[in-house]
Parts: sequence; C-alpha cells; structure tokens
Amino acid sequence: MDGPSMPEPVASSPSPPTPPISLAALLAREELGLRLIAGPEDVDLHWVHTSEMGDPYPYLLGGELLLTAGVQLTDPDHYVSRVVEAGAAALGFGVAPVYDTVPPALVAACERHGLPLVEVPPPTTFTAIARAVWQLMAQARHRELRRVAQAQQGLATAAARPDPVPAVLRQLTARLDGGGAWAVLLSAEGAPLATAGRAPAPEAHAALTRLARVVNPPQPEPAATESAAPTGTAATAPTGKTTSAPRTAPTGTPAPAHVRAAPSGTAAPTAAPRTAPASATDTAGGSHLAAYALAGGQRLALGVASGRREAGDHTIAGVAVVLLSLLTTPHQGAAESARAAALVRLLLGADAGEVAPLLGAGEWTVVHARPTSTSGRDPLAAAALGAALGSALVDDTDEGGGVRVLLSEAREIEPQPGWTLGVSSPVAPHDLPAADTRADRAVRRAEATRSPLVRDRGEAGEGIASLVGPDEARAHALVQLAPIADSPALTTTLRTWLSLHGSWDRTAVALDVHRNTVRQRIARCAALLDTDLDDADVRMDLWFALRWL
Repeated sequence: MDGPSMPEPVASSPSPPTPPISLAALLAREELGLRLIAGPEDVDLHWVHTSEMGDPYPYLLGGELLLTAGVQLTDPDHYVSRVVEAGAAALGFGVAPVYDTVPPALVAACERHGLPLVEVPPPTTFTAIARAVWQLMAQARHRELRRVAQAQQGLATAAARPDPVPAVLRQLTARLDGGGAWAVLLSAEGAPLATAGRAPAPEAHAALTRLARVVNPPQPEPAATESAAPTGTAATAPTGKTTSAPRTAPTGTPAPAHVRAAPSGTAAPTAAPRTAPASATDTAGGSHLAAYALAGGQRLALGVASGRREAGDHTIAGVAVVLLSLLTTPHQGAAESARAAALVRLLLGADAGEVAPLLGAGEWTVVHARPTSTSGRDPLAAAALGAALGSALVDDTDEGGGVRVLLSEAREIEPQPGWTLGVSSPVAPHDLPAADTRADRAVRRAEATRSPLVRDRGEAGEGIASLVGPDEARAHALVQLAPIADSPALTTTLRTWLSLHGSWDRTAVALDVHRNTVRQRIARCAALLDTDLDDADVRMDLWFALRWL
C-alpha cells in the first residue's frame, strides 16, 4: 500500500510556498549513504512518497522522490515509464529485503528515460530519508522567509523615496535572480513607462508585452458581447509547470504557453463577469517571465524577467505590485477633483474671479519644476513630485518635462532630488495667474544660477515699487516699452538678462537659446528703445517697467 507523503503546500497562503530542495543536497547527507547510480542529480524534490504498488501512477502528484523496495517490480521499463509519466522527480530503490542489489534492468530503464535512480543501502530506512528531506526543506523555507522579509523592507523603503516608482523597480530587480532581473512598468497599450535592471533578450521582451495584455486585455467594444476574454488565474503545479483554467487569449494576441483555449463547444455562462487573471507566467529567450496587473483602475502592469525563479519571487513581486498600485493610483476626493478642474480651467485662461471660489479660501503657492535630466515628459515622475510636495494638483502637460504644482497650504518647500524648482510667494486665489508667471521666472532663474530652488519674493511691499499705483505704473511701462512691447521674445530676454545682471551665458541657459541669440536680442532692444543698456540707471528704470508691464 502507499505510505504517507508530504502534504502539498497551501497555494493561498500569504507567505511564500515551501521551496523544493535539490537531489544533490540530499545525496550530500553522508549519514544516509545514498548513491546516485543513474540519471542526473540536478533535479528538485518537493516531497517524499513511498509505494510498493506495481503501478504507482494514480498515487503520484509530481515532484516526488519515490521510494520503493521493488516488491511488485515485474517490468522495470514499464514501471519507470509510468513513474516518469506521473512527473516524479527521482526514484529511490531500497536494497533489502527483496533485492540484494539494484536490478540492472531498472538501472538501464532509468538511464533510458532520464529518471534519477538512487540506491538506498540496507541500514537506511525510508523514514530517515523523509526526515532528512523535511529538515532540508525547513532550512530552505527559513532562508526564503528571511529573503522575503528583507525584500519587503527594502521595497517599503524604496517606496518612501522622492522617486518612488523607479526606486521600487530597482529594488525589485536587486532582490530577484541575484540582482540580475529586469522589471518594467507597462501602460495599458504595452508601452514601457519605467524600467530597471538588465534588459532581457528581444524575444523575451516581446513575450512579456504579450503577457501584460493577458492580465490587462484590451477593453472590448460594446457590441462585441461574444468575444472571449481571459478568465481564471494561472497556478504553479508542484513540478514547476504552469497550468491554468481553460481560457482564450485576447484577439490578435498569441497565447502564452500556459494559456490553453477552451474546448470546442464550451461557453462561459453569459451572466458571469469576464475577468482577466491577476498574473500570468511564461518562458522565452532563456528567461522566466511574469506579468502582474496593478490595481487602481489605471490598467498598468508590472513585468518581470529573470534567469531563474525561486519560491519566494512571486511573494516579493506581489509586495511590489501593492506598492506600485498605491503609488500610481490618483487619490482624489470630490473636493480635490474640483480643485484640480479649477486649476486646469485657470491655466487654460478662465477668469480668475470665476475659478477662485472653487479653490476655496486661504493662500496658494505655485511651484514650477524642471527635471535636471532631459528625459522628456514623465507622468509618473510628475505624480511622485506632487506627492513629495503634498499636493495632487499637478499639471504635467509640458512635453519638455516641466511640471506645475499648486499647493493649498502654507508649508516649507524643500529642494527635491532630480528637480529644479521655482516657488511663488503665497497669494489669494484671484492672484494665481500672476503667481504662476512669477514661479516660471523663479525656475528660469534657478536654472540659470544652477540652484536647486529659487523662491519668488512677491510683489507687495517691495520698497520703491510699492510706492507707485498699479494703473500709473502700467501706463508708464506701456509708454517706455512701447517699441518692444509686442515682442514677447524681446521683453522676456530683456527681463531675464537684467535679472541675471547682464550675464550672456546664464541668460542663454535660462531661455534655452544660444548666447549669440541673447546678444542679438539685447542689441535689438537697445536700438528700438534708443537707450544705453550699460547705464545702471537705465537698467533700473527698465527693470521696474518690465515688472509693471
């Protein structure tokens, strides 16, 4: 009769599954005296099972070290073929009490079928072998739990960094495959939004993109009620093979190896909702691939490629999925949504008096930010900056990567890694357009002076400028600057040049133009205004006029 075997790990456990042990590790236990006499030793053992049945196939789950004394061994070749068909990892043959030596026909059959065959000497009991396997698995599980705990701590720390999404991806790759993994955050269209680690082979990259479409299938057309969508969740069998409930891949997307089409004539109940699996796995280009759907309604997916896959990798990736879902999900209530809409309307030219009531009472601060690297627009980096500054009101529509953030509470703004900031002085809601302009000037000055942050000092109460009435000041500015007032390029260049004390190079940096262009524009201003820009009094008059304009 079949003897007791190790129970299968519970798949739904939140902790990582018990990792298998290698046959080589068991053979290294000298007190057992085991000897490999056929087949390879580089196989994994998931548990031990004892059986003296002539055909043990119905009682095997796969991945076992099957122990037998050959009580009913009559046809070695048929016996080994059935053991291999059942997915057993290795065969242990006890020398005694039935046989004095391992039958040569059994050795030949194992060599022919590639099944590892281990000779168990008479002093060693099958119970001792099972106990040794348990001990080795307990040690492996302890190591894996410690690895997962360290990975969780590292991922949580990365999520608290100023650039949390890239930091989480980098930490994830460092914890998988000995630091040799690759991670990518994919949009609903399959475009990479952020990556980290060593990129896999092109075929693996393409297969990972297809997996992302499995967990985030294209949104079905309203009329396409009969189209099949992936259902069920892939599960890993004890042998390491990946299986799943029958389902079909999205239209136009080749199904990964573990996704099988439903049998002909099988239809899902029409009332049941069609849901994609939360994760999917495959192999391609020598890499183990996994894709995970992120929560939050953004239809993002995390893709991971690694050279080897260990028992706790799924748990570690799950922690990363939770953190990335939180980091990429907009957290806006009704009030915040109204404020965001008001910000958009204000920046699009809506009347400040109309928008101000939606923004509420109190003072507001505008922050202009420019990335220190020329990476272009990055919505995730913009959202992370807004979170670091404590605001969900973020405008990242600048294709050059510039970001505007609106803060509703007075707070001390600190420099942010990877960004150059220009900060306006706090203003009432109806003064936000002017604060936006001053924040833009501040960030340009910060770039020109290579400062991480420049604060605007505001308009009111600034010495002589506050002694002139606004209407009178503007009328004077219109007359004095009339020759160049219709040229934003000239007025902006002159204002920037004056603010930077006549520095050609820093003005060129602030305006992102060539220094010769700055010289030409300033010379043009001097000619049109018919004035000497080397005169300090002239410069001062023009500075006040430009501010009043």
